[in-house]
Amino acid sequence: MPTESEAGWPRNYAATVDIALRPLAQLILERRRQRPFMVGLSGPQGSGKSTACEVLSDLLRGHGLRVASLSIDDLYLTHAERQILARDVHPLLATRGPPGTHDRALGMSVLAALRAGESLALPRFDKSTDDRTPEADWPWFEGPADVVLFEGWCVGARPAPMADLATPLNALERNEDPTGVWRAYVNTALAADQTLFAQLDALIQILPPDFEVVVGWRREQEAKLRAARPGAPGLMDDAQVARFVAHFERVTRRLLEEGPARADAVLRLDAERRPLSFSVRQPAPPPSTL
Repeated sequence: MPTESEAGWPRNYAATVDIALRPLAQLILERRRQRPFMVGLSGPQGSGKSTACEVLSDLLRGHGLRVASLSIDDLYLTHAERQILARDVHPLLATRGPPGTHDRALGMSVLAALRAGESLALPRFDKSTDDRTPEADWPWFEGPADVVLFEGWCVGARPAPMADLATPLNALERNEDPTGVWRAYVNTALAADQTLFAQLDALIQILPPDFEVVVGWRREQEAKLRAARPGAPGLMDDAQVARFVAHFERVTRRLLEEGPARADAVLRLDAERRPLSFSVRQPAPPPSTL
């Protein structure tokens, strides 16, 4: 019989649990040397990061650990704050998601509080309204945390050399950012975001077969949101999703190329999100004292 937690997991998810998430929970248990152990979970839009975090949280709680979960999506600037950026810097900054549209100070304060063993309300963002959830509605986490799971599409991403930004990558960059102001701002913000990612003790990466499947995955994700909140103003149709994903393409492609060599563990998926492999990078041995 499945446990209460397992009964709530998605159907046909057993292979992902057995191939990757149970071994990942065991890896966290083995490598945890302090409280809390902060784990970043990176993967492109629609790759199943949120579900993986929920299941991984259940597995770790089954070992008696207190687990706090936070998404980088929960750190988006408010709608009003992004409108100011769009007016003062570049119109594309009205769109949530890329580096530069997150509240880095909020993220640092939340992770610092969790690192200090505090209890606190964890921020949340409502994508159906494209705005931050009122603070009174944020869920309360009772500390101290043993493990912190911090997931997001660009968690662990690194900025590109500025010279790489010169040539537009897609129609969005070519038509709406011809002078490169927006992509330079995003890249500079990502460089500053390294202070946030430096708080992590381990990085796990979910890899799709290629970038092209991401649009389809994101469309599926948005369709679920539309079904749950019909008529909500912040939701997108398929054409809007394709344009939305173009905002993320440059950073995502770079992370898919160079991230696996740095990640502590990598879960590779096929186009149907079925697990192909799970690999763990062994930590470097301590330097010799001889």
